[in-house]
Amino acid sequence: MLARIFRIKRAEAFDESAAEKAGRLFAGGKNCTQAVLQATTGIDDPQLMAVAEAFGGGIGGSKCLCGAISGGVMALGLRGEGKKSAALVAAFKERNRATCCSALSRDFKWKSREHLTNCRRITEETAGIVAGLLI
Repeated sequence: MLARIFRIKRAEAFDESAAEKAGRLFAGGKNCTQAVLQATTGIDDPQLMAVAEAFGGGIGGSKCLCGAISGGVMALGLRGEGKKSAALVAAFKERNRATCCSALSRDFKWKSREHLTNCRRITEETAGIVAGLLI
């Protein structure tokens, strides 16, 4: 079923830049994983978004692997480009020097305005990286 949804949504995925769309989705209430996944695939399937929700805040709020990376890996896999996941992680780490929410957010109080601004920036950047890998 997801493959069928994906084919239908594929042409719509890049109407707006993936980074801008991810930022808008994040600001609208999606978590980092959901925002990157939806912005780079065009899929807003409730079941897929429910799965992606669990990866926000570093997998279940554990502050480990950044959910934006998780969303990017999911998007790459859905597009048949899962082998590019290592390139995503490398590009992310080069820009941010870490991949864990705890390290990425260490300078901010969790859920503060500054923290959410930083997460939005990271979410936008990650969606841009994924979009570049999908070209």
